[in-house]
Amino acid sequence: MTSAPDHVTALADELLEVILRADPVEATLYGIPGYDELLPDASEAGEAAVRERLADIAGRAARIDPAGLSAPDAVTRSVIEGQARSRMDWLDTRFVEYTISGIFITPAVQLLASLPLVTFPDTDRAAAYVARLAAIPDYLAGLAQRHRIGVAAGRYPVRRLVDSAIKLIDRYLANPDADPLRRTELPDAGLSAERDRVLADLVRPAYAAYRDVLAGEILGHGRPDERPGACWLPGGEEIYARFSRVHTTTDRTPEELHQTGLDLMAQLVEEYAEIGARVFGVSDQREIFRRMTTDPALRWTDGAELIAAATTAIERAEEAAPRWFGRLAAQRCKVEPVPEVDAPSAPTAYYMIPSLDGTRPGIYFANTDKAEQRDRFTAEVIAFHEAVPGHHFQLSITQELTGLPLLRRVLGVNAYSEGWGLYTERLADEMGLYSGDLYRLGMLAMDSLRAGRLVVDTGLHAKGWSRQQAIDYLRANTPLSDLEIGNETDRYTAYIGQALSYMVGRLEIQRIRARAEEELGAAFDIRAFHDVVLGGGSLPLTVLADVVSRWTAERLNPA
Repeated sequence: MTSAPDHVTALADELLEVILRADPVEATLYGIPGYDELLPDASEAGEAAVRERLADIAGRAARIDPAGLSAPDAVTRSVIEGQARSRMDWLDTRFVEYTISGIFITPAVQLLASLPLVTFPDTDRAAAYVARLAAIPDYLAGLAQRHRIGVAAGRYPVRRLVDSAIKLIDRYLANPDADPLRRTELPDAGLSAERDRVLADLVRPAYAAYRDVLAGEILGHGRPDERPGACWLPGGEEIYARFSRVHTTTDRTPEELHQTGLDLMAQLVEEYAEIGARVFGVSDQREIFRRMTTDPALRWTDGAELIAAATTAIERAEEAAPRWFGRLAAQRCKVEPVPEVDAPSAPTAYYMIPSLDGTRPGIYFANTDKAEQRDRFTAEVIAFHEAVPGHHFQLSITQELTGLPLLRRVLGVNAYSEGWGLYTERLADEMGLYSGDLYRLGMLAMDSLRAGRLVVDTGLHAKGWSRQQAIDYLRANTPLSDLEIGNETDRYTAYIGQALSYMVGRLEIQRIRARAEEELGAAFDIRAFHDVVLGGGSLPLTVLADVVSRWTAERLNPA
């Protein structure tokens, strides 16, 4: 170990530049200038070059002696090494070759979901947007080539998910007048005309060509519903281990995670009995689930009603937040329906980060597609998770931590961010935010889902479960609609290992809080605890535990 061959802030900035150069759309969404005309290089050579730089930075971070650093710089050093190695793991999975679906996390679809959210503070950045659109044909051609490489190596995508991508592109191409890439107004009429020409002459034909590659060259090689998991890929065990490390920041085995999910599911039975008896007058879990999934009164009448309920829940959380948090988000969260072109294959809801420059607020997107089939009782818990006091608080506050290197303000760690979101679902109950027992049943439903995710994700990707096995398990153990269960299962199939992050993260945050409460006793302050958890940016779980331990020790032994 050496004393400090690199200043950690400079090394953090270097890593951030590598990451944003590899994913320049992410930079634009954060409002970081200098990347607006770029798209990722999806080629093997491009990814190899990125991996080489990541390995160099990880090695330099490891050689810095933390004993010679301040506490904040020691945390930054750990974040640098963790982020660099996590990104290396991600590249080593060769994700881009076989991850094809209509879900917005897949590369070709992500453009249609992300680019419409871009704002343009000046003409130069609007011109860069048009230049980026003109680069889409080469980008899609590069993705198609990686898919071909994957097929040649036996890394086949899942047929059902490829079909969903084809259908999404068909919806996109069918309505040029509603092209989401035209959604944002440009500050110049000439640029607007050029954008429309680029979309008509370049972008839509490129998506049509990419769609034809999927239909003509890739779909026929797709894995069937009986073999959707990573374990059916060559080297699937190591692929899943890498994804699991990325999303949980732990080395817990699939068997451990699977059993944790089963144990948590068993623990929920008593809570369902207690609350179900108050809502329905019955305590049998199967009957409670039957009522929750079959009563038409527990579905929405339309999308407007769904959006109104989410908005009301978030406003209630905003009013209560100062009693539980010392640090609050500077901007309020906006609520919008999921864009129409994305909605049929999108999740129930999701959150889009605000831009650093303040031109775009944080947005909670609720899926209003087939609203009459969606569960009313989960509206509040999902809003608390995605918006306030969940992701909106966590991500907005992180961006406002101007004393930290930018790396720590913008890059996420799934186990931390999703663990926080899930933690806040139970915290909302402590805060008295649920409007009644029906919505507390929704909280339990989401607990069941996240416990089920540990079981189903490991079942699919480590144990070789079929799609139907996953659906059957979720249907028997959660009170979600068939529509949501099907969408959830397909999401876990496409986004390998991500579903593990929620419960792994929540259990660790709860463990950290319980230890702090025990050590501090009457001196424990929930507002101060939440401020320290949210005050260091998105951290690997082991680093978060160290940060809270240091905070606890300082309160016990003030200087």
